[in-house]
Amino acid sequence: MELAETIATRLVDVQARIRNALRAAGRPRDAVRLVAVSKTFCLEHVRAAIEAGLEDLGENKVQEALEKSAATSSLPVTWHFIGHLQSNKARKAAGAFDWIHSVDSVELLRRLNRAAADAGRRPQVLIQVDLAGEATKHGATEDDVALLVAAAQACEHLELRGLMTLPPWSPDPEAARPFFHRLATIRQQLLPTLERPDKFDQLSMGMSYDLEVAIAEGSTMVRVGTALFGPRRPRVQKSSVPADK
Repeated sequence: MELAETIATRLVDVQARIRNALRAAGRPRDAVRLVAVSKTFCLEHVRAAIEAGLEDLGENKVQEALEKSAATSSLPVTWHFIGHLQSNKARKAAGAFDWIHSVDSVELLRRLNRAAADAGRRPQVLIQVDLAGEATKHGATEDDVALLVAAAQACEHLELRGLMTLPPWSPDPEAARPFFHRLATIRQQLLPTLERPDKFDQLSMGMSYDLEVAIAEGSTMVRVGTALFGPRRPRVQKSSVPADK
């Protein structure tokens, strides 16, 4: 089976899972955005995903995303940064990504704001919240979320849109439910403090193995890689496909 056909077939399955989860939760059919996580996959996979109809792609390395976005600049793609963003990469990220899911410090917000101003862009940003306190995970603590939200609202060149979290890994998707529920609760608690609560409408949570649980708890963005592209590869492979002109 051709790569594009394989991804298209998998996409049908993922979309069915999302529709079924939304129906079970009594939510509208268009309430969740599917972000295809193409990190570590090569340009052929990115092109095949776009050909299959995917318009939102997620990456966790700035340089890898820059190479892919440059090679697909003529195609309709919205790029999402979903990994840990170091402050020294803020300038490149602000110029390359439409959405940044992983803002976790005031310093990063300030750097992104300056970089976005210089680039003439206005990225949509989410505050990443670490609800489990895992040493291997990044994110603001629950106690610091309000501080970051206030700082983000003061950034004229960033659009604060919501929150993101990564629950601890478990083979049981239900184990993620308390973390998803807590993130949704935090968003609700923050709404009265916001200048534009109508814009603070995004919860980025849920991946290939637990998207149904995330949707049941209010997710508006699911970040799906394995269910679309197959097992994760250790690094990006060299592509023989020429860049778009």
